[in-house]
Amino acid sequence: MDSSDIGAGDRMIRAQALTKTFGDNVAVDAIDFTVRPGRVTGFLGPNGAGKSTTMRMILGLDAPTAGSVTVNGHRHQTSSAPLRSVGALLDAHAFHPGRSARDHLRWLAASNGIPATRVGEVLELVGLESVARQRAGRYSLGMGQRLGIAAALIGDPPVVILDEPVNGLDPEGIRWVRALARRLADEGRTVFISSHLMSEMAMMADHLIVIGRGQILADMSTEDFIAAHATSYVRVKSPARTAVTELLTRSGLDVEGVGDALHVQGLDASAIGDLLHHDSLPLHELTLVRSSLEDAFMRLTADSVEYRSKVGAVTAGAAA
Repeated sequence: MDSSDIGAGDRMIRAQALTKTFGDNVAVDAIDFTVRPGRVTGFLGPNGAGKSTTMRMILGLDAPTAGSVTVNGHRHQTSSAPLRSVGALLDAHAFHPGRSARDHLRWLAASNGIPATRVGEVLELVGLESVARQRAGRYSLGMGQRLGIAAALIGDPPVVILDEPVNGLDPEGIRWVRALARRLADEGRTVFISSHLMSEMAMMADHLIVIGRGQILADMSTEDFIAAHATSYVRVKSPARTAVTELLTRSGLDVEGVGDALHVQGLDASAIGDLLHHDSLPLHELTLVRSSLEDAFMRLTADSVEYRSKVGAVTAGAAA
């Protein structure tokens, strides 16, 4: 199916009761979700949550134990030209190390009936045109990521799936991926990105699907997710700390001393300022500290973390 034949309404990833088991282990547990066009959807979850298994089922690399998943209205493995319907980066080094980047992309293009002129276009897009004749096995991790993204875009697909696309990239490369994802979404494509870098996802994703222990924990806009699963507070600093603490506590606010500041919840910054002004208490700082995506993610997935490290154990082991 040519991407030009796919209507905007079909440019979606739809999972219904999607399930995958490995023996007695349930990796993905009857999940339902839809990834829609025109926005960047982030796919988040702790290690072992089922993200990679879900992505592999979307692409037809793993067969579901139960349920179904379709892309562009059909099962991806039935597509006659898969690179024209879905572009995917799951393994940035899925290329022959002895083959040049140009030859790798030429092979992909030929296999899906894509014009050879598209090879030069994607090489220029990802910034590899000057090293396109070098053996890909000599590429750095970041260059390998760029080649993987070029392969994902070779068919000009309406759906793009990227797993950890900024891994190994320098700051300029990370910014470039962020801008690329935004542009693809603005063109009406469906963009599905998995990453562990919460700061990047906060800037990149319009919508989030969060998975833990094989189940969907959240499916909402990034803004709503942060508001629902993390807490904001007002940082207050005053030379009359004790009096300020007593006043705010008497007013029914939640007050926590952290260093030389107070973290206050229960009123916004302007209302807290009015309280202190009314009692003529001095104020040196009054700052609203907004919650981060990382805070929200850690709070929501705290019970879904499969591998939990213990910092103290490292020191104790070294001392022994």
